[in-house]
Amino acid sequence: MVSAKAAAAAGVAAALVGLAAGELMAAMVDPDTSPVVVVGAQVIDLTPTPLKEWAVARFGSADKVILVSSVVAVVLAAAAGAGWLTARRGLLAGALAFGGLAAIAGTIAVRRPGNSVLDAAPAAVTALAALVALAVMTRTTAARSTTAGGRRVLLQSVFVLLLAGAMESTAQRVVGRRAARSMVELPKPRIPVPDLPAGLTVPGITPFRTSARDFYRVDTRLTLPTIDVDNWRLRIDGQVDRTASFSFDDIAAMDLIERDITLTCVSNEVGGRYVGAARWLGVPLADLLDRAGVRNGADQILSTDVDGMTISTPLSIAMDGRDSMIAIGMNGEPLPRAHGFPARLVVPGLYGFVGATKWITRMTLTTYAEQDAYWTKRGWATDAPIKPSSRIDTPRPFQTLPAGEQVTIGGIAWAQNSGGVAGVEVSIDDGPWLPAVLGPSGGANYWRQWFVKWTATTGRHTVAARAIAANGRSQSARRETPFPSGASGIQRLVLNVA
Repeated sequence: MVSAKAAAAAGVAAALVGLAAGELMAAMVDPDTSPVVVVGAQVIDLTPTPLKEWAVARFGSADKVILVSSVVAVVLAAAAGAGWLTARRGLLAGALAFGGLAAIAGTIAVRRPGNSVLDAAPAAVTALAALVALAVMTRTTAARSTTAGGRRVLLQSVFVLLLAGAMESTAQRVVGRRAARSMVELPKPRIPVPDLPAGLTVPGITPFRTSARDFYRVDTRLTLPTIDVDNWRLRIDGQVDRTASFSFDDIAAMDLIERDITLTCVSNEVGGRYVGAARWLGVPLADLLDRAGVRNGADQILSTDVDGMTISTPLSIAMDGRDSMIAIGMNGEPLPRAHGFPARLVVPGLYGFVGATKWITRMTLTTYAEQDAYWTKRGWATDAPIKPSSRIDTPRPFQTLPAGEQVTIGGIAWAQNSGGVAGVEVSIDDGPWLPAVLGPSGGANYWRQWFVKWTATTGRHTVAARAIAANGRSQSARRETPFPSGASGIQRLVLNVA
């Protein structure tokens, strides 16, 4: 009789082989059909809104790692039980356990929008590979009491881990090659904008331009889509005079614009990191909608991404003269996969959940009364203007500083719907608000750097900073919940000086 521990270990090892085989199959067909991905996506859809909001605010893009790890942990725990059952009840018990898990994942995959029965193939391959590995492993572990059996168990365990690692590595290479085929060359904008100023180089302050690598990412996807740009199209339908469809080359051939725009997530609490500023290249949204002809009565642009995720954007805001665009470039390069390749919606002054659809494939002109988007179904706002805000980058909260030294307090500030940042003020220990030195301006839709010098004195101190918008508005003195209408408030931090 195989020990409980040995049988459970065999089940876990078999599951690792099965998951790796399923990942490899998904990489060759569609990475989004990976069993872990489809189950994780279903968990996201079923998660209560308050818990989802908490996870986004707390973990940002790291919530995906946590979720995937949790799904894998549950699968491995179930696999351990399958190994135990197999050792005591025979291979049929293991087959039923793994088959049940695969059936759940396969059913979810098939029922997702745009999928077919073929999208259950990775789940089926996962179950089959796991079952074969389980049969071999449990047969070997039965002989573990002998010296030769023990050696076989050890060698077989090493082989199983190497096999799983090789398949997972191959899957990643396959996905990487598919992504490499998606590279494009960007055209030049009709009227290039001047280079951005160099910005301040004060140590500790965020650089004036955010690189694509450092740009925040918050979305509901567990994997990045791999899109064939030659087959990609953007469709405009709904309450329009004529349905329009554009290829990537169609968009690239239009009169493109460049704009320097700050984007931020609604879950970016005061002092948060979910904000970035970059130069975007794209076609004005109005130019595309004019080709379709928007009919009277429409008040919403319901945009859809490649996976069926929907975002609602108020038509009146998107068309009020601001530089709304379908962007195809970021900082002089094609959009990275993480930020929407091959095209995304960018609406200055709106939080991302209503104005920044990535991997966009469709825009439907409709009304809020007729159709709800992903977040509006969950009770979030339909109109979410970005509020004036500032962030203290340096020093860090509760940092201990030497007394008597000149300390730089600095960071960034933005006020997109209020004419841009006209100033930043800093207060020490609730004293008078003092003006900070501002860095160069990148425009009303771009953030500004700022700093002040302060001579540190012994004790514990509270530092506060607030943005002053060009229209005279400043940040609210109270802190609000970030959902569903965004965060505002004055950031305060505590410093120790010794």
